[in-house]
Amino acid sequence: MSTLDETVKAPRSLARRIGDRLSGGFVQFVLLLIGALWLVPTIGLLFSSLRSPEDMADSGWWTVFSKPAQLTFESYSSLLENSDITRSLVNTALITVPATLLVIVIGSLAGYAFAWMEFPGRDWWFLIVVGLLVVPVQVALVPIARLFGDIGIFGSIFGVILFHVGFGLPFAVFLLRNFFAEIPRELLEAARLDGSGELRLFLRVVMPLGAPAIASLGIFQFLWVWNDMLVALIFTDTDSQPITVALQTQVRQFGNNVDVLGPGAFISMVVPLAVFFAFQRQFVSGVMAGAVK
Repeated sequence: MSTLDETVKAPRSLARRIGDRLSGGFVQFVLLLIGALWLVPTIGLLFSSLRSPEDMADSGWWTVFSKPAQLTFESYSSLLENSDITRSLVNTALITVPATLLVIVIGSLAGYAFAWMEFPGRDWWFLIVVGLLVVPVQVALVPIARLFGDIGIFGSIFGVILFHVGFGLPFAVFLLRNFFAEIPRELLEAARLDGSGELRLFLRVVMPLGAPAIASLGIFQFLWVWNDMLVALIFTDTDSQPITVALQTQVRQFGNNVDVLGPGAFISMVVPLAVFFAFQRQFVSGVMAGAVK
């Protein structure tokens, strides 16, 4: 038999052989183990929120597996009776939802303009927007606090929303512009030939195609605003503070209100987790968008 029909295999490197060995069930087991360990603090906080202050003082949360009678919803009843916590949850929603929606709407319009509309200085304006990505939040705290004080919105929910929108827009414009720029030009030209104006083209063609990137942007902005404490600590007062500031205030009085800290912290954490898992498919699609052309 001729040796020309034989396939000569190139020798595999040591790293390749190790990778092939580890690509099986062992890696999946390790990933599952890491995921389970990552969930331990969440599970512990859940069980802690369902225990009485006396049980939390006597033993750790893991004792619920041997004594399930410890589980009770009394702490959540106390949470609903705490006006500071309930008001802060409402304030958090009033801050997070508008700040997220405004960034999505304005960022989508600006991203479309930078991607497909011609206007003087377009590239230079986009470079300025990209440069704003590296500006740290701490640099603007004092100047914006003075500005908000001068115009009378310091300490209000509206002022916090404006701050988050201003610092969320550079990333939104950068992300959406790059995503919209990958839409085939022929598709947009065909829509224009059918009589679509720029607004209709944006709403009927660009927005549906950009749904993965918009969902990713919404998740990023929602998580950042919901979990923020630095901006809220400076720009809010007692009536407008979100849940992060309210819990930080409650921690100072830990001995008197430990029954509301656990439920409040769990609710503060579970809402962004629910949002992330609800849109995780769109999030992955948006993050990977543009990686392969």
